[in-house]
Amino acid sequence: MAHRSMIKVDRVAIKTPSTFEWELNDVSASDAGRTSDALMHKNRVARKRKIKLSWSMPTPEEAKEILTAFAPEYFEVTYHDPLIGEVVTKTFYCGDQAAPVKRWAVGNKRYENITFNIIER
Repeated sequence: MAHRSMIKVDRVAIKTPSTFEWELNDVSASDAGRTSDALMHKNRVARKRKIKLSWSMPTPEEAKEILTAFAPEYFEVTYHDPLIGEVVTKTFYCGDQAAPVKRWAVGNKRYENITFNIIER
């Protein structure tokens, strides 16, 4: 199913998330830390993005589509990166996923939400 969306996974547009929270995290070398004089030695070796995603009240069909898109071990995500100021494509992997049920009646099946983080490889 094609969607007009703010995010693409492996070049396929997916349903626009209800929450899209971008973060930039430092990765420090293994010898990073505070010395006995309490001075921090960060020793940054990289900066990686983490994006918190959620979709509110998806149907079972939407839930399957979303979860399937993020199922591969690694995947390409195309989105607008606020640090760069333009649309970029980067490789990510997925953290733990959750999809609690909101209601499950005949003709009215909905998940409360789907939530997970994607982390830059």
